[in-house]
Amino acid sequence: MKLLLSLLAVSTAVALGQKATEHTCRILFLDGPDTAPETLHLFDGATSREVDLPRMNFSKVYKLRPGARTLRLLPAAVNDPEKVPPGAPSVTVSEDVTDFYLLVTSDPANTVAPVRMQVINAGSEHLKRGQMLWFNLTKNTVGGTVGSEKLVIQPNSRVTLDPPARDNLNYPVKLYFRIVGKEPLYPLCETKWRHDPRSRSVAFIISERGTRTPRVLVFPDYREAPPKEP
Repeated sequence: MKLLLSLLAVSTAVALGQKATEHTCRILFLDGPDTAPETLHLFDGATSREVDLPRMNFSKVYKLRPGARTLRLLPAAVNDPEKVPPGAPSVTVSEDVTDFYLLVTSDPANTVAPVRMQVINAGSEHLKRGQMLWFNLTKNTVGGTVGSEKLVIQPNSRVTLDPPARDNLNYPVKLYFRIVGKEPLYPLCETKWRHDPRSRSVAFIISERGTRTPRVLVFPDYREAPPKEP
């Protein structure tokens, strides 16, 4: 039924002379363990394709058919909704989310594919070139300066920063964190990063195994401008 409604929505757009907008996405397996798969099959309700699950950078850009979609990650190719194993990891993408990041994290309890998925809207109205989207996935408050911008991000929250520099150059980063229940600030990192005004960036603050100090991971997203129509 969901597939039928999706197809009807696309058909209506075509009938009205509107060009349906396809989805584009990039995939990231955040902090994926070594034992987790490096590829899986992404099923969009009608067809599937093998996709990469990179740990330290975004995947290439994948294009998906227009309309609302329920995406599933599977260990093998499936082109029939009736053959999707029950309990397969899934996530819903609405029709208006035309560009997104598919964030994959480990879920060893899932016996179909040991992952879970989350959609992050990456449309230009949410994240522009030069900006940084920060996610704090820890219980620690983190703050400091990122180039020209001040960062304060509470536990389990997200913040969008304006470009930390104006040109393609290095900028200083100085961050601190606070341990739950304690007042002092502890150093997190003091370094320099490179700014690319053509790229968007997504930064994650995650808990590091075996230490109380969080870890910061930053992933740039640069895309070639589409060719102009003649």
